[in-house]
Amino acid sequence: MNKLTVILAMILSGISVWANPDIKEMITKSGDAKDYPGKSELIIFDSTRVDVQETGLSYVFMHKLVKILTAEGAKNNAIIKIGYDPLSAYVEIRGARIYHKNGEITELDTSAVLDYPAPARAIYWGASEKMIEVGRLEPGDAIEVYLFRKGFTYALLLDGSDDDKYIPPMRGHFYDIVEFWSQEPVMEKVYQTKIPKDKLLQYEVYSGEVRSSVWQSGDKMVYTFTKSDFSVPKREPNMVAGSDEFTKLLLSTSPDWYAKSVWFYGVNEDFGSFESTPEIDKKVVEILKDAKTEMDSVSLLTHWVADNIRYSGISMGEGEGYTLHKGSMTFSDRCGVCKDKAGMLITMLRAAGFESYAAMTMAGSRIDYIPADQFNHSITVVKLSDGKYHLLDPTWVPFVRELWSSLEQQQNYLMGLPEGADLSITPISDPNNHYLKINGTSEIKKDGTLEGEITIDAEGQSDAAIRRMFTGNYISQWENALEHELISVHPHAIIVKMDFGEPYDYLSAPLSINIKFRIPDYAIVTDKEIIFVPMAGTEIFKRAMSHLYLDTALDERKYEFRDRCSRLVELNEEVSLPEPVSVAYLPSTPMVSGEGASFKGGISVEGNKLTMGQILKFNKRIYEPEDWGSVKSTVENQKKIAEEPVILKIKK
Repeated sequence: MNKLTVILAMILSGISVWANPDIKEMITKSGDAKDYPGKSELIIFDSTRVDVQETGLSYVFMHKLVKILTAEGAKNNAIIKIGYDPLSAYVEIRGARIYHKNGEITELDTSAVLDYPAPARAIYWGASEKMIEVGRLEPGDAIEVYLFRKGFTYALLLDGSDDDKYIPPMRGHFYDIVEFWSQEPVMEKVYQTKIPKDKLLQYEVYSGEVRSSVWQSGDKMVYTFTKSDFSVPKREPNMVAGSDEFTKLLLSTSPDWYAKSVWFYGVNEDFGSFESTPEIDKKVVEILKDAKTEMDSVSLLTHWVADNIRYSGISMGEGEGYTLHKGSMTFSDRCGVCKDKAGMLITMLRAAGFESYAAMTMAGSRIDYIPADQFNHSITVVKLSDGKYHLLDPTWVPFVRELWSSLEQQQNYLMGLPEGADLSITPISDPNNHYLKINGTSEIKKDGTLEGEITIDAEGQSDAAIRRMFTGNYISQWENALEHELISVHPHAIIVKMDFGEPYDYLSAPLSINIKFRIPDYAIVTDKEIIFVPMAGTEIFKRAMSHLYLDTALDERKYEFRDRCSRLVELNEEVSLPEPVSVAYLPSTPMVSGEGASFKGGISVEGNKLTMGQILKFNKRIYEPEDWGSVKSTVENQKKIAEEPVILKIKK
């Protein structure tokens, strides 16, 4: 048994290894920058010991030893910092020590630990950071830190004794999410939890292997998980969240998602989160005065909340975390985070006579089936006359024609229902729901000037992406914003006339823009040749075509990858030429057909007319690695037409 294993065994047994002389030898023998190229620090050991009480309250002891490999690593470790929410967690930095490469040891004075408000943007909930200054470090030095924490990640309601506020929201239960991956190399990571033996613990390891053991110690079961010599593999551009692909451990004593669903329903009903008021009732009547169908009503209420409740989270006392603030508070303040907007919509829907509940989801990554609390976002569900629950998200649809944002397709969610619900996943949205159509007619003059007009029609998330240049700008800047879309690609473009309708009237019809333009010196025209790129295919309005940002240099992918949304793109242009021509060169764009994406179209020439047409379909938001071939080829075809000029010979 090596010394690292012995030390970790002592740590997990609760035996102090503080100032153990073997640690200095471990640091010396652990290697340096040349052994870990491209890495700034080495985690020699990272141990976490969790003691779970009958109430679900957990005492967490963390012990970590980090060796500095480079100047960057020294800079990154100049301050020891740990974040927490005082409403639900207590944190101590119990010890910190520097092992200098010259053999000296410096004890840091833990009485100098500072407690600051955590940096925040958009959400100001009173999160804090405990930190202590380490000071200047050198490659070869090492930092040993011993931390203690009790509590949990999310705040609920405050009552009872001091320790009660650290008990998890679902009282009596315990869960944890442990990542066995790191940007920096790790020699050994150990996670151990002691749980009362009458609590059934479910656990599963995803995307890799972890050594595990379990034994009984008195009235508790002890679960230990260990992984040695690892670092995160190189990420791929646009890949899904690291937690979806790299090794992690999920643990939970909650029996299933149904139990979590019933609990989530109950905690909000007991708090009275969705009770209406006369003021809210009056506003609902006002909003629905012109509604003719149930979908009219749902749409009007959803978009009122989306557009009128500002996304801004402040500390509002009782009701942080899993309990949604009361609708009366949000209605009065006209601001809140996702759960406040969801709760406001539920309150209004119920006031209008609908059956509506809150749901939880995870924006940005997968929720796995072990019922650990893998949530970061709250949404609304409503039961309509078809007997089905329909998803609504007032957080993600301000000035968006959808009720449920398709940026959240293929995303797991859990409804809080009185009868309970299982984990679900949102369906794929048909690409036709998110079309972008650019149609142009133009003429190339003998001096190379291009004159013509284009029409841009968009729906769904493509509509939202383009409409945002208006709704995200002052009205006085709307024309400049639209002009920039052309000038950013064609600096010499002159807009002769533009028509973009009324961008704020987004519910009446999809966005449609018409632009008449002139671009001097657009084409190279000689007495023998005409050289240019069809304007409608030149990546204008790229803001609605996020697939163009995918890195097509990759030949293949190992991991799942994602785009913003499924979409249909149609690009068409007919160009009149000053003379009849024949073809010298046209970009080659073979047809593509696949589960991920498809492409058909290209460029043709007849007489003095050039016709460009493209139809691209991107069928998902989250793709499997095997979808990369069709996605890559489809994107490359579009880029080829955008970047490779056609060369036409003038007929004599």
